[in-house]
Amino acid sequence: MERHYSRDPQVERSLRYSVRDGVAWSVMFGAGESYLQAFAVFLKASTAQITLLAALPSLLGSVAQLVSAWVAGQSIQRKRLIFAGVLLQTVTWLPIIALAFVPTEHPVLLLILWVALYYVGGQFAAPPWSSLISDLVPERRRGRFFGKRTQLMSIFTFVSLSVAGLALEFFAQRSAAGWGFALVFAVALLARVYSLHQLMRMHEPLQRLAPLTLPPLGGLLHRLRGSEFARFAIFIACMNLAVAIASPFFTLYMLRDLKFSYLEFTAVSAFYVLMQFLALNLWGRLSDVFGNLRVVQITSSVFPLLPVLWVIFPSFWPILAIQFISGICWAGFSLAAGNFLYDVVPPEKRAAYSAVHQTLSNSAIFAGALIGGLLATHAPHALQLAGFTITFTSGLWAALTLSSVVRAVVVSIFLPRLRESRLVRPISPTALAIRVIRANIVAEWIFELLPSRGRAAKKRGAS
Repeated sequence: MERHYSRDPQVERSLRYSVRDGVAWSVMFGAGESYLQAFAVFLKASTAQITLLAALPSLLGSVAQLVSAWVAGQSIQRKRLIFAGVLLQTVTWLPIIALAFVPTEHPVLLLILWVALYYVGGQFAAPPWSSLISDLVPERRRGRFFGKRTQLMSIFTFVSLSVAGLALEFFAQRSAAGWGFALVFAVALLARVYSLHQLMRMHEPLQRLAPLTLPPLGGLLHRLRGSEFARFAIFIACMNLAVAIASPFFTLYMLRDLKFSYLEFTAVSAFYVLMQFLALNLWGRLSDVFGNLRVVQITSSVFPLLPVLWVIFPSFWPILAIQFISGICWAGFSLAAGNFLYDVVPPEKRAAYSAVHQTLSNSAIFAGALIGGLLATHAPHALQLAGFTITFTSGLWAALTLSSVVRAVVVSIFLPRLRESRLVRPISPTALAIRVIRANIVAEWIFELLPSRGRAAKKRGAS
């Protein structure tokens, strides 16, 4: 990242270490975490076991978040907590790798156990990391910094995911998919080791974190009614519940029901990441100028359409087109939602508030996955309507359809009740959506790659 985000050299170096950490995390995510469900399918996981693989880690991660926030409030250095959580996440890759080639009686149940510990480590590190990075990034530069950081992360996620998919396809063609999984998970392990090294090099500003405390129930309900943070956190949790009804089963849907090869599965996943990468810079600038809430509004309005489209068009090319829309919208939503939470939370309370927010979201993911699993297990493959028989490609249609319905309900209830927390340039959701539609995100990305002096010269020449 060539541009500077802080005049303090120590802070500037820390932000660069954070970028390197993010890049390494992306390699771990792309080559490793993205293929955990595919690994479960390889191990012959049932629909119920896929549900458990999605639900249990979220539930345990919620507990880890609260414990981390409580410990952080006891005047313990945030970097120590980050180290403990990331170290646990790193070492869990070792037994996961072993499952690929060491015969065991219940490999899927063991995978669920190790993945749960993997998420516990990551979630334990999240509140202190969120607090630390928010102290380091200047407020006026958050949208651009996180936009550029996430953009770089998307590049490396895309590359690592693609290369890992090609490796899996290579080994699968030779009846050695297990060794392919072991190889890509080993790359994920090494990437997380490098990520941990970069995290430990970051500077930790002095900050007395507020302990994690909750008021009596009556006072809590009163605060919820008047708190922008509470309204937004509940909105995100409800959206996560709606998404989780379907999200655990997309991998199962593609590999088991649609019979995608590892190459096709990788193409669908990588195209989603590619669109995120191309759109992030645009979203970062728009959120800085027009506010995070407007970005959240226009992106989340598209979400109800996405899962049901997978039911209507159950083949490779239409799904690739769906991922085009999904990647652009989720890029803006994730970036703006994270920045919005930074805006509405006092700095000394960010670790505690982050834990509460993530606990709500993870609990919602747990509930959503259970609902989706129940539907996926018991839904029929055909329906009789007005004398006509509708036959579905997969029994997962009910979970995907319900996810669309719940997303629509969440958007209609919460979006009118949210308010922007800072002074921004006013613009209607429709006008902002038109700006996005008219934008050429590929040209935007290429322009950003030009040297900064070249861009400045162009600006002077145009003025």
